[in-house]
Amino acid sequence: MTTEPTTSATITTADAAGTWQLGDRTVNRIGLGAMRLGGMPWEAPRSRADALAVLRRAIELGVNHIDTAAFYFTPTRSSNELISTALQPYPEHLVITTKVGPSQSRDGEFEPMGRPEQLRSQVEENIRQLGLDQLDVVNLRWGTSMDKMEGSLADHLGALAELRDAGLLRNIGISNITADQLTEAITITPVVSVQNRYGLTDRDDDALLELCREHGIAFVPFFAVATSTWASPEGPDDTGEAEIAAVAEAHGATPAQVRLAWTLHRGPHVLAIPGTGNPAHLEQNIAAGGLRLTADEVAALDRIADAGA
Repeated sequence: MTTEPTTSATITTADAAGTWQLGDRTVNRIGLGAMRLGGMPWEAPRSRADALAVLRRAIELGVNHIDTAAFYFTPTRSSNELISTALQPYPEHLVITTKVGPSQSRDGEFEPMGRPEQLRSQVEENIRQLGLDQLDVVNLRWGTSMDKMEGSLADHLGALAELRDAGLLRNIGISNITADQLTEAITITPVVSVQNRYGLTDRDDDALLELCREHGIAFVPFFAVATSTWASPEGPDDTGEAEIAAVAEAHGATPAQVRLAWTLHRGPHVLAIPGTGNPAHLEQNIAAGGLRLTADEVAALDRIADAGA
């Protein structure tokens, strides 16, 4: 079931979701993930004009947090290049977050996790592609999905800390980690954000979300709307479809907007970075930041994951 959002003369802007202090920068809690801008590997290339329009419209609607990476590219599109082309000169308050660690070959295969001494070249590549002098936030992409890692978590974070001290980046985050790894990480360097896969029906990291709350660290879920992977599409997750649709209908919203709103309701430290290459979907995603669910609706949505556990 698909519910069309109610049209309104008033366009919701990103500040409706509230703000969070991401390191030394303040961002609206709903931002934009850049991975889907140019299309995914299994899709036909998206319109370049649409991708540029999405980025420019996002800024018009108050988005000041964009998440990207140098390894977000397809044979004909690069997210970093699209961002640079669309948005330079960058707005003063725009925060661009990048990721380092793995890399992607031109044929779409992920390369082994970079060694600690290779992180400088990855940081510099992001700086070059984005046309910046310094990166706002650099997330170390860790985790078991990137095999053949050389060096410990401490070695990699220490290398990033050295690059921060050298002025190449302002803040350090970490991605695809466990609660124990976060506990280790914060003994090595200040961590401003954690990016993990998480959503209404994908809640293995509830404990990690709470740990971030305790330490004042932003929790930034990816794939919060639909389950998917970089390598292949799994399609939208239809678990609890009827319950989600009922909440969506009550608000004149879409199921995707309800999923995003639920994510933001998980705590003031939770930031959303939904990705899209479609200008209409962008406006819907940002409008989700203004959707206020009732306590009963949140409880009903919580039970969807509980029932599937």
